[in-house]
Amino acid sequence: MRRIILASQSKARRRLLKQIGLEFTVAKSRVRERKALSGRCSDFVIANAVKKAKDVAGRFDSGVVIAADTVVLVRRRIIGKPKTMRDAVAALKTLSREPQWVYTGIAVIDIDKGKLHTAYEKTKVYMYPLSDGQIKKYFRKISPFDKAGSFDVQGPGSVFIDRIEGCFYNVVGLPLAKLAKILGNCGISIL
Repeated sequence: MRRIILASQSKARRRLLKQIGLEFTVAKSRVRERKALSGRCSDFVIANAVKKAKDVAGRFDSGVVIAADTVVLVRRRIIGKPKTMRDAVAALKTLSREPQWVYTGIAVIDIDKGKLHTAYEKTKVYMYPLSDGQIKKYFRKISPFDKAGSFDVQGPGSVFIDRIEGCFYNVVGLPLAKLAKILGNCGISIL
């Protein structure tokens, strides 16, 4: 069995990999992600994922490294992980007023074969309008600081979602079907 390394400390991504039956180790990337969008959002998330994957792959002699980068895009503005509670409140207000796109870039490095595989997924999310009171109550239950867009689609934030067009798991943080195809190209079968 090949060694799989997840280049992320994301709890959601770890849960998703376990959900599909993968055994893996975690190695946090030390790179700084690009924050400013110039060009296509798909290129942006792939570039960030590749930087993370290369950083982690450089620390191992063998195995397959999985890295991802997820952002929320409203118009041409990226809504990332908030730095302050004020940022989190503003982000959730913005997201509840208009549809957003969730983009995830995937980079998988097969260290043994010296190959890099990339892909991205985009999903459109529609939320119900939220009041200031609902947002404050929500942030008393969860911390927004490790979540792109300041909310979790699998926890209490799920009640904010009107509908999703596209891959649900992309909104969680890792489009599993695309990842499974890439892993298949590396000789790792999910089923």
